[in-house]
Amino acid sequence: MNARTFAMVLGVVFVLVGILGFVPGINQMHHDPNLTVEGPGTGHLLGLFHVNVLHNAVHILFGVLGIAMSRAGKARDYCRFVAIAYGLLAILGLIPAMNVRYTFGLIPIEGNDVWLHALIAIAAAFFGWAGTTETTTATTTTTTTNP
Repeated sequence: MNARTFAMVLGVVFVLVGILGFVPGINQMHHDPNLTVEGPGTGHLLGLFHVNVLHNAVHILFGVLGIAMSRAGKARDYCRFVAIAYGLLAILGLIPAMNVRYTFGLIPIEGNDVWLHALIAIAAAFFGWAGTTETTTATTTTTTTNP
C-alpha cells in the first residue's frame, strides 16, 4: 500500500465514521456534563469511542480532506498532517487538567479515543515519511502496419 491508497482509505473511513456518529444504535447517545457542545451525535460510537456533533463533523472534514488530497497527488502531505494532528490529540487526551481531554468542553478526546488516535498517528506517520512513494511510468506504444 502506498500513501495515496492509505489517504483514500483513511478518508473514506473517516467520512463513514463521521456519518455513523449520528446513527442511533451505532452511537449510544447520552448527555455528558463535561461537554458544552451537545446535540445529535453525542454518545459512544460502537459503545467505545466518545463522540459528539463536533467530533463527528471533524471526522467528516478529515475524511473529505483525505479523499481530496489523495486525488490531487498530495497524499503524503495529508498523511503527515494526520500524523501530527492525531499525535497531538493522543497526547492531549491524556491530560486531565483544565478539561483538556475534552478540548475545553468542545470535543471529547479521552478514553478509547487516545489509543485509537495514537494508532492512526503512527500509521499516518509511516505513510507520510517512511512508506513507499507512488511512481508512475509513462509508456508509449507504437503500432506499425505493413502495406
